[in-house]
Amino acid sequence: MYFYTARQPILDKDKNLFAYELLFRDGVENVFPEVDSNEATSRMIEGSQLNLGLDEFLGDKPGFINFTLDSLLKKYPSMLPCEQVVIEILETVQPGKRLLAECELLKAQGYVLALDDYIHQPVWRHFYPLIDIIKIDFRATSLDTMLQIKDAIKEFPHIKLLAEKVETNEEFQQAVDLGFDYFQGYFFSRPEMMQSRALSPAQMTLAELLYETAKTEMDLNTITAVFERDVHLSYKLLRYTNSAVFKRRAEIATIKQAIVVLGQAELKRFLSVLFTAQISSDKPAELMRLAMTRARFAEDIARLAGFSDLSKAFLTGMMSLMDAILDEPMSSVMSKLPLSKDIKDALIDGVGPMAQYLQLIKFYEQAAWDDANALIQSLKLDSKSVPDAYHTAIQWANEQMKALGDN
Repeated sequence: MYFYTARQPILDKDKNLFAYELLFRDGVENVFPEVDSNEATSRMIEGSQLNLGLDEFLGDKPGFINFTLDSLLKKYPSMLPCEQVVIEILETVQPGKRLLAECELLKAQGYVLALDDYIHQPVWRHFYPLIDIIKIDFRATSLDTMLQIKDAIKEFPHIKLLAEKVETNEEFQQAVDLGFDYFQGYFFSRPEMMQSRALSPAQMTLAELLYETAKTEMDLNTITAVFERDVHLSYKLLRYTNSAVFKRRAEIATIKQAIVVLGQAELKRFLSVLFTAQISSDKPAELMRLAMTRARFAEDIARLAGFSDLSKAFLTGMMSLMDAILDEPMSSVMSKLPLSKDIKDALIDGVGPMAQYLQLIKFYEQAAWDDANALIQSLKLDSKSVPDAYHTAIQWANEQMKALGDN
């Protein structure tokens, strides 16, 4: 049995990761079947208990999971730890005595409650003492309605407002000004403004190394010399190769030895992660996590597709958010970096096999299962292996983020 899950970050006002919303489908009969809300919720519970494990997708953050009235009445939330989940009551659930009774029970058990795609009605006032978060579709809700909601909940200061479908940084700023506390959408993974930002000398050194390692035949002496010019970079390389991840019997003592032991593929991966981490240091950590997830997922998709250069697919995935990280168009970013033409073609013009891998990744991020299924078939991929690759990519990115945090 396979479970297909996507997650969307929820950020706070400082663009720090607050939580994830988990979007779920079951793929037993059909890779991406159409299921109703009750089945989706029950399969999410089953998947998190038997297959996925919430820790794999959430780390130490809470996860928003959708619940219908039927799934609430069947006590499904009690199967999940209150410390890890936010009970998100779907917009299709009408306020009534049965729902109120379930909310009272859940609050007594310590659960956090959220109303999804909130439609303002006076009857919801009876629920306000129990509700922690109200999610509002920022694009579908008028300003007047949002102000009415704010006025209605002013006697309940514990209620936080979450803006959904925030697509641009301008919308994010508007939501902040309106008093929203949390934000969900793709605003943080797009350029915030049109400007150019010069790369620092350290970043240019990493870019130079990316270029050198991308050559068919690496020049070991040239690469070693580049590392040796930068003490900080050399330290990171030695620390990485001596880490417990590699379980080596003997410690690495020199730069050249570290490069040889790592090998070309692992060296490329190390450099691309380090480059992205350094450039995105003033950005939300979730942006870096997403870039690393894309990189590993792209690499595994390329492997399933029989693509010859896996490290190139990895680097393409890693670079796919550079426009957001540097706050400028992708074409401008790529003009500064010595990357191969096929990587630039994929990132700027969306052409070539690596562009297709990126598109599949985006379908997964958005839980666009029908589109993903069609592309999987077009690429002739094993439909049962792709979800596993996605789960592996998320696990790997989480591990890398912990390692970077330790540095």
